[in-house]
Amino acid sequence: MSTQDATADERSDVTRAEYCVIACAEAWRGDGEILASPMGTVPSAGARLARLTFSPDLLLTDGEAMVIGDVPALGAAPEVIEGWLPYRRHLSMVTGGKRHVMMGASQLDRHGNQNISCIGDWKQPARQLLGVRGAPVNTINNPTSYWVPRHSTRVFVEKVDMVSGVGHDRAAAAGPSATRFHQLRRVVTDLAVLDFETPDRTLRVRSLHPGVSVAQVREATGFPLTVADDVPRTREPSAEELRLIRTVIDPSGLRDREVRT
Repeated sequence: MSTQDATADERSDVTRAEYCVIACAEAWRGDGEILASPMGTVPSAGARLARLTFSPDLLLTDGEAMVIGDVPALGAAPEVIEGWLPYRRHLSMVTGGKRHVMMGASQLDRHGNQNISCIGDWKQPARQLLGVRGAPVNTINNPTSYWVPRHSTRVFVEKVDMVSGVGHDRAAAAGPSATRFHQLRRVVTDLAVLDFETPDRTLRVRSLHPGVSVAQVREATGFPLTVADDVPRTREPSAEELRLIRTVIDPSGLRDREVRT
């Protein structure tokens, strides 16, 4: 049976949220000693899982100004503080490329341009969002991935209403100063994992979460997606990874509030 067809999960006890945690963790695989900056419950669980398993050198913070030495459960206070990371030092890590951030996106286009600022015309928007914030600096200075807990045509649009995070087309148009450290790694959603590993650096489906079909992903995306004939499934978690997610990282089940199937 083709991997493009929705099939029964190989592990029926694994939830969609747990596959998303695994996919987010994989984004930090091989990063070495770098600051992980996850934004959202599932990315935070993923960064902790990566730290506890295949990326032990990842640096984690308490979400404010402390580098932590242990891996507390989501919502719990750390017991080991390794250092102080005030805003000015955090910015120096960003501009030095020693950080991999996983941001959210209210809108995202095929080139990776992200919008978290407003919906509608910038001069008179229909909705005011977070604002541009640090997205431009993040995207042109350090590795960036995205987390989208609801894969839909409202998020994946043909053209974003305002560019916050810089995509491949705009970075290329800006020249070497923008492309030198520009790295868009992964986009993890509740349906699939996507990346930009195509000749024109546009989004493609990297893997489908178990139980999701190619047709579902295409229907929930507002532009054509590159999909290989043999697109794989998102990998299965090991028994140890499941134990860590369920009993160490997120014993309260906060992940299931962010991803529902």
